Order: sequence, then structure tokens, then C-alpha cells
Amino acid sequence: MNDFVDGTAFNHEQGQRARKLFAAVVLAALDDAIADDKKYGNGPEQIARWARSRDGREVLSCAGIDPNERVVSGLMDFVSNGVRTSVALSREESERRQAAEQAEAA
Repeated sequence: MNDFVDGTAFNHEQGQRARKLFAAVVLAALDDAIADDKKYGNGPEQIARWARSRDGREVLSCAGIDPNERVVSGLMDFVSNGVRTSVALSREESERRQAAEQAEAA
């Protein structure tokens, strides 16, 4: 019984690590699309094409993201904003956005 629990916990950890790896691939695809948007002006179309492709749907699924049209439009909106993922996920950017929302509400 103890071996079963250890094996299940190990498999769960492996699955979580794999999901994080695929999430990193999604973030890299977003950064590439943002770079394309700045350089060529076609970033949202690039990320939409990737997310709708077989490989893109597979990567999104493995990252724990349901590859539906709502997700595709969200990815396109994110690329349109032009904020790189490393900046968007940073604490400073989060605090800046929160302060801007509070100032807007007041």
C-alpha cells in the first residue's frame, strides 16, 4: 500500500512538472508572437494560427489550457497589448496595473 501511495505521488509530481514545461512553451510562443507583432505587425494572427494548429492545441492541452476559441481570442488580445510575458507576470507590473485600476475607479 505504501509503495502505491509513493508511486502515485511521484506520478502526480511528474505530471505537474510536465504541465509547467508546456506552460513555458505557451509563454515562449506568446513572446515570439509579440516580437513578430512589433517587427512585422502580424503577432495576433501568428498566435491564433499557432493556437488553432494541431501542435498548438496539443501544447495548450498539455499545459492544462482548454484550446477553444475563447482562449485563442484571449491570446490574441494579450499579444495585441504588446507586454512581454516576463513583464506581465512580474510583481511590479501587477502592482502598477492595480494602482491604475484604483486610480481609475476613484
